[in-house]
Amino acid sequence: MTADVYPLQVLLVTLAGWINRHQQHVIEYLVEENRILKGQMKGRRLRLTDDQRRRLAAKGRRLGRRLWRQVATLVTPDTILRWHRQLIARKWTFTPKQTGRPGVPRQKAVRLADALRSIRNPWPRP
Repeated sequence: MTADVYPLQVLLVTLAGWINRHQQHVIEYLVEENRILKGQMKGRRLRLTDDQRRRLAAKGRRLGRRLWRQVATLVTPDTILRWHRQLIARKWTFTPKQTGRPGVPRQKAVRLADALRSIRNPWPRP
């Protein structure tokens, strides 16, 4: 009888851990959203800074769309995903470095050519 109960206990503990982790993500998002709201509520329309958007996007990214619709009170799930794409994911896109020898500015090249011409032929022809 104990052999049958043990796998059931493991399954229940695993499920409880997953639900707890999921709920913790929701709670963290709501706490961050409320903190931002309290700082912004002065009778005006909400204006979020890039830092505030970045924090909401980082917390909200872990939630699914279905849960966002139930939880998010400030912005839509599409807005959070757009903020994540623009403010967080952007920092991991790097411009490729240029390979090869760096170019020489035109004016410097002309001066260099004039200097080389005078070195090769120190006495100009009459």
